[in-house]
Amino acid sequence: MLVQTIILLGSLVALVWSADKFVFGASSFARNLGVSPMVIGLTIVAMGSSAPEMMVAGTASFQGNPDTAVGNAIGSNITNIALVLGVTALFQPLIVSSLTIKREIPLVLIITALAYAMLYDHELSFTEGLILMVGFATYIITLLLVTLKRRKDEPIDDPMILEAEQEVPEGVSLGSSILWLTVGIIVLPLSANFLVDSSVFIAKAFGISDLVIGLTIIAIGTSLPELAASIMSLIKKEDDLALGNIIGSNIFNILAVLSLPGLIAPGMIDGHAATRDAPYMLGVTLLLILLCFSRQRGAFRVGRMKGGILLGCFVAYQYILFSQLSHS
Repeated sequence: MLVQTIILLGSLVALVWSADKFVFGASSFARNLGVSPMVIGLTIVAMGSSAPEMMVAGTASFQGNPDTAVGNAIGSNITNIALVLGVTALFQPLIVSSLTIKREIPLVLIITALAYAMLYDHELSFTEGLILMVGFATYIITLLLVTLKRRKDEPIDDPMILEAEQEVPEGVSLGSSILWLTVGIIVLPLSANFLVDSSVFIAKAFGISDLVIGLTIIAIGTSLPELAASIMSLIKKEDDLALGNIIGSNIFNILAVLSLPGLIAPGMIDGHAATRDAPYMLGVTLLLILLCFSRQRGAFRVGRMKGGILLGCFVAYQYILFSQLSHS
């Protein structure tokens, strides 16, 4: 058991590290090819925070553990809002003025409600997975087209877009870009494979479901990059990017991550995902919108009190999960 725990923790660290190197290599490689920093920032860099979840979901689904993938997607979204944003707001209140984020906050609620509706019958079908993946492609293309049109008509002054452009690495040689891209491509699937294998072993040893493992250990571990990125954004006075990372990651988790078990291993899922976890995800997403609704000088504000409420929701959710385990 100790060996499997070490493998799980080590593979989780390797997964997060290799995802970061993959995004660094891919974005710098694209920049060397002449791709616009804005396009890179809104695609490769934006998707980078969800790369660990996508790799785990794909690996778990191929290995016949779709509940782990579903749990990872749902758990990551709950963790992003309740833990990551809660801790970030406690660290320093956020004041967000980006028009892009203001559009995406209602969108993330709509997409979350769609996911809940799909899971309501305790099944995730191939058609539903395909709908989510098509929605992901549509979202990315629409975001790019809208932003490019705005840039053509007038200079972009949206802080979220400007800050996303600044995250794109510059001055990286083509050789270094290819090196780190290759490292990411190799280490990402290997670490995801070890992570899923060890988590399934531990789950069976303790009598814990694949769903709960995905909701807790894997979800929290794969959300650590969002926490680090959000706190670093606050230190750099980039409040819009701190919240934008979380909102964007949650949209990607539903459309790109939750679609994978549907596409790869469609069928019945653990009933708790539909009756307990998806409703809780929808609830904290709605709470986020209600907390952001009050405005200060035309901006959304998430203060320390609101951060404390969100963090309390995360603690309550963990209590619900583990109290049910103790009575099962």
